[in-house]
Amino acid sequence: MGNKNTHRMSEQDKTLLWECWHSGMSLQKIGTAVGISKPSVFLHLQKYGGYTQRPRHRRPDSLGMLEREEISRGLASDDSLRTIAAQLDRSPSTISREVNCNGGREAYRAAQAESRALDQARRPKACALLKNKRLRRVVIRLLKKDWSPKQIAGWLKKRYPDNAGMQISHETIYKTLFIQSRGALNKQLKDHLRTGRRFRQARTKTLKGQHNTIVDGVSIRERPAQVEDRALPGHWEGDLIAGDQTSFIATVVERKTRCVVLVKVKDRKTKTVVPALIKQMRKLPLELKKTLTWNRGSELAAHRDFSLATDMAVYFCDPYSPWQRGSNENTNGLLRQYFPKGKDVSSNTQAQLNAVARKLNTRPRETLGFNTPAEELEKVLQ
Repeated sequence: MGNKNTHRMSEQDKTLLWECWHSGMSLQKIGTAVGISKPSVFLHLQKYGGYTQRPRHRRPDSLGMLEREEISRGLASDDSLRTIAAQLDRSPSTISREVNCNGGREAYRAAQAESRALDQARRPKACALLKNKRLRRVVIRLLKKDWSPKQIAGWLKKRYPDNAGMQISHETIYKTLFIQSRGALNKQLKDHLRTGRRFRQARTKTLKGQHNTIVDGVSIRERPAQVEDRALPGHWEGDLIAGDQTSFIATVVERKTRCVVLVKVKDRKTKTVVPALIKQMRKLPLELKKTLTWNRGSELAAHRDFSLATDMAVYFCDPYSPWQRGSNENTNGLLRQYFPKGKDVSSNTQAQLNAVARKLNTRPRETLGFNTPAEELEKVLQ
């Protein structure tokens, strides 16, 4: 089957494209299934922000394609508009308006009139961020501070508990960012998203690689409440950051002090990552070894070995919930200054990683009242 441009796809092709996308198929496989190129799949997904188009619909009493064909035949036979209206059991004003809005008697074409009606039927309501300028200003300000849509939505709900007009869901923020036709948020704001994605990923695709990768993993929902309030030190959050597609660094951040530990790993296999983490975390003082919260990545599949070696309980975040490791996510963003995306990080020695960690740990942090993580760590160890 030859490639087709996306604007020539039939409605059936578009439906198949979205079904494939939400099933977790790759862009290449979607292109093969639909019969278009991989770049064309990407452009179509980008155009709609990764969100399935809503089906077109019209009022039940509106003119349909069969009636428009009857109008076209009547005009070709030089019937009057009243005669055509009587044949269709419609009012003459309805037929007159239909014909005049679609080029008049000489230019009227049933297919073009139907297409125009379908386009007009899809009249999306103005989104919340377009209607509420105050809310839009707040969301833009927080996006520019690199807050995630989930963090923004949660903060707004807490900040304005009795003002529904100043609350918005994270999905609405994502939609407004990714669907530029909404016209409320500048596309450059997408650069502040940590993922750097150009459109929303299919949820099935996101969870696909996380399904059943952790055996006997304890959910973050079972984590002790004292971890959440950051009252005591010794509770850590961890993840891998990627340089290019084959090189990684393990990052671990203490929740109370924001102190960071960087760990050199050869790859992301659990047999590599867990021993490297054990080696570094065993160097910590006893009072700093309580818990570790990790994402759902398979690199910590051997979490029981880690717990046995360090006496630290391990908890796993919910799938697709990076905000549950907020301190780690924020620190990973800071680390991009030293380890840009797409750049090989495998050449860094552990000593070099330690030097970068010291730089971050001696940098004032607003969340610590402009104290440094090193200063906060010194306090808890006294």
